[in-house]
Amino acid sequence: QVQLVESGGGLVQPGGSLRLSCAASGSIFSTITMGWYRQAPGKQREFVAVFTGVGTIQYADSVKGRFTISRDNAKNTVNLQMNSLKPEDTAVYYCHADIVIPGRGVREYWGQGTQVTVSS
Repeated sequence: QVQLVESGGGLVQPGGSLRLSCAASGSIFSTITMGWYRQAPGKQREFVAVFTGVGTIQYADSVKGRFTISRDNAKNTVNLQMNSLKPEDTAVYYCHADIVIPGRGVREYWGQGTQVTVSS
């Protein structure tokens, strides 16, 4: 059983910073993509940042220059450093990964989500 477990959400004032972490555990051969999505109240889930399968990094335009994604392949972890946070960054943040499972091929996984609230 593969799980993605997020941590690091919370309440922060506008202009502040938070760091989200996600760890993949279980029967994993390798991870292909690892990244983050978010869903604000009343809105659809949207892309935030990702390490692609070819090793490049992509960011949503709304977070470029403020958020930084990092990854540790050996530990199957991905982090999201969020700086200069704005109220519109308030959302539940979800970790996402495409993982190679021994004997099963590539499977898509989501974390349970962690709440980020930016408010004064």
